[in-house]
Amino acid sequence: MRAAYYEKNGSARDVLRVGEVETPQADPGEVRVKLAASGVNPSDVKSRQGATRKIAWPRVIPHSDGAGVIDQVGDGVAKSRIGERVWLWNGQWKRAFGTAAEFIALPAAQAVKLPDAVSFEAGACLGIPAMTATHAVTLSHAVKGTTLLIAGGAGAVSQYAIQFAKAVGARVITTVSSPEKAKAALEAGADHAIDYKRENVGERVMAITDKHGVDAVIEMDLAANAKLIPSVLRPKGSVIVYGTGAAEATLPAFFCLTQSIRVQFFLVYELDHAMRERELTAINRALAQNSLSIGTLHHRVAQPTYPLADIVAAHEAVERGGIGNVIVTM
Repeated sequence: MRAAYYEKNGSARDVLRVGEVETPQADPGEVRVKLAASGVNPSDVKSRQGATRKIAWPRVIPHSDGAGVIDQVGDGVAKSRIGERVWLWNGQWKRAFGTAAEFIALPAAQAVKLPDAVSFEAGACLGIPAMTATHAVTLSHAVKGTTLLIAGGAGAVSQYAIQFAKAVGARVITTVSSPEKAKAALEAGADHAIDYKRENVGERVMAITDKHGVDAVIEMDLAANAKLIPSVLRPKGSVIVYGTGAAEATLPAFFCLTQSIRVQFFLVYELDHAMRERELTAINRALAQNSLSIGTLHHRVAQPTYPLADIVAAHEAVERGGIGNVIVTM
């Protein structure tokens, strides 16, 4: 099969290659998926660069997210699953071979049924972004009337977090860095978009909340944004952290102590079984509603999509930043 791979850490142009590799076979308890689309996440780029972890195998096929059709099942998996459209999660987490290939074999539970009405490109957006988003909203205890501040409202995770928060009746404030990103955040359902490059975030949040502050912050970069916590968060509020741009962050400890602030970290790759099942149920319910044209879950696929041969350009697009999920098609 054809696949993109790297054999050492480095820049996309220096280390990514596309070529023929051995086609995987489904082992007991596994399915093999003929991939149609592969999602490129910032964590995939950082892993290839060696920024978060050094390469642990002689060869890595990158990417954890993808979508396609099951074409082979291993012992113990119902043959009726052959031909099923699926989306994937944790394709390359603690494994050498991910979804930037024509085929992937992985545990059957990691291939989740994808409704016919949802495109493979949309399905390849779900694994990391949507699961991170729904778990963050769960941890925020958002309900009708809750006010959330979701950082980076045009980002892949935040786009889904806005939608899941609105689905439970929360009010959403988000931060952005340009008018274009503000438009994307508002299209996703945010009630307010604050341009942090042009506005004082704390002042705007307090004006919007009548000086009460938000109930919870969903944070993508704690190292960069921790200093904002005292100016936006109410007493006994929560900070839900799913990412950080640096290995260490300085917390406003006295404020957090005196105001009884809860700071909750999580890594989407390491959700336990109960957490994972809860979030999969939430995502599948949203997808099913969309299939019936009664839901509002929107998948923002970045344009253009990239053929597998252009894997370098896809990784460089993620590095530049932008709006929407970068997708590689097979």
